[in-house]
Amino acid sequence: MEYGQFCPIAKASEIIGEKWTVLIIREILMGGRRFSELQRGLGTISPTLLTRRLVDLENNGLIYRKTATGARSHEYFPTESCKELLPVLLSLGNWGMKWARENLRTEDYDVDLLIIYLQRSVQPDKLPSAETIIKFQFTDMPEKGHWWLISDGTEVEACDKDPGKDVDVYFTTTVKTMTEIWMGNRSYRSARKADQISVTGNSYLADHLTSWMQSSPFEALPSADNIL
Repeated sequence: MEYGQFCPIAKASEIIGEKWTVLIIREILMGGRRFSELQRGLGTISPTLLTRRLVDLENNGLIYRKTATGARSHEYFPTESCKELLPVLLSLGNWGMKWARENLRTEDYDVDLLIIYLQRSVQPDKLPSAETIIKFQFTDMPEKGHWWLISDGTEVEACDKDPGKDVDVYFTTTVKTMTEIWMGNRSYRSARKADQISVTGNSYLADHLTSWMQSSPFEALPSADNIL
């Protein structure tokens, strides 16, 4: 897409203005590295379109790829120019939290995307043991309602199949409620008081949730309803 204008906004839009491009950059800046991981975080994008957008980003110097260790696949990393887009994306997210939050539809509450964000939010170094098993049961999901996060003290893995290990802490809630908590629209305390979430198991983990699980970087922002 070319606008034929010298305006720097127009020139930037020629690079990052295509559909999906900003979200691909979001995933890479948030730590997505492999093609399958990027595709999972993006949801409905086709493999062909994702491949095309990654090539465009590489050609424009925003990402570079390396062969994954011990594999035939590639990993994608942000360049300095890509990293400089982080405050731009945060500003865009700030705007969305203030002015577009009310546009959320039921189908926008995507359990796959939520699990990815929860997986990235767990801080293994803040957990009390080398291995910690966290289970989420989403009562509004007739399918894909059970998820596990497994921390080995360094990395966190997500799976929707029972790993066959003792669970340390259980979350029972809905996708919508957990999303609202992660986004900072409400607190664990208010959700518990309304009987919309139950957190049981290891008492330390259940009582110190915010010490080992981060929230969205947009959590402190008010909606437009609160600033008008």
